[in-house]
Amino acid sequence: MPDISLTTVVLLCLAALVAGWIDAVVGGGGLLLLPALLLGLPHLPAAQILGTNKAVAIVGTSGAAVTYVRKTPVPVGRAVRIGLAALAGSMGGAFFAAGISSEVLRPVIMVVLVGVAGFVLFRPSFGTRAEGEERPPLTRARIVTAIVVVGGGIGFYDGLFGPGTGTFLVLALTAVLHLDLVTASATAKIVNVCTNVGALAMFAYHGSVLWQLAAVMAVFNLAGGMVGARMALSKGAEFVRGVLLVVVFSLVAKLAFDQWA
Repeated sequence: MPDISLTTVVLLCLAALVAGWIDAVVGGGGLLLLPALLLGLPHLPAAQILGTNKAVAIVGTSGAAVTYVRKTPVPVGRAVRIGLAALAGSMGGAFFAAGISSEVLRPVIMVVLVGVAGFVLFRPSFGTRAEGEERPPLTRARIVTAIVVVGGGIGFYDGLFGPGTGTFLVLALTAVLHLDLVTASATAKIVNVCTNVGALAMFAYHGSVLWQLAAVMAVFNLAGGMVGARMALSKGAEFVRGVLLVVVFSLVAKLAFDQWA
């Protein structure tokens, strides 16, 4: 591992802690963790940054997923099926990534996110359910749509571009499967674990992971993820909705900065 100052390690661990919390609540922790690694380790190859990021994120995501599963009903089998489709999609996206410029994709994603933010703002009931209200029947068509479109489609986006994948998963699962935002966040964590396993295996195969640094940061990411999951479960869908809007607008700002700064 290259020489890294103690100050840099401490700052990266703090970033991992906060990123784990954000990711557990509504996804999007990579918005903080990946830039922190890029700024803290500017001389490392991009592959090592990405590999180390995955090694850290998978621990926090797994911890959050376990916390959700233990404390709230989560359709684990369905989530794993969506996750396997997302894994296949991300591999396809990564295959095509080299031939597509991110500068072309950023404006499109920004427009989509602004639309999503407007939808969530003007539909306060999105992702919430009144006490005693039953969820609409879950048809086979919706399940297939979730596996193919949500899993395969967002997985493809993750491999192709990446930022905001967790947030897109939460929104899509809420819309397609009529989940409340808390259950959607829980399901998204399981899907994220599936995609992270495949990505990490690939980076590890090529020796592109700083395991010692990742191990230290992963402890903080795990703590943040477990605290975030507990807060989402205790505070409910309105809390998740508020964090969701903050993350969406932050993602738009970051993409705009990357595009025009």
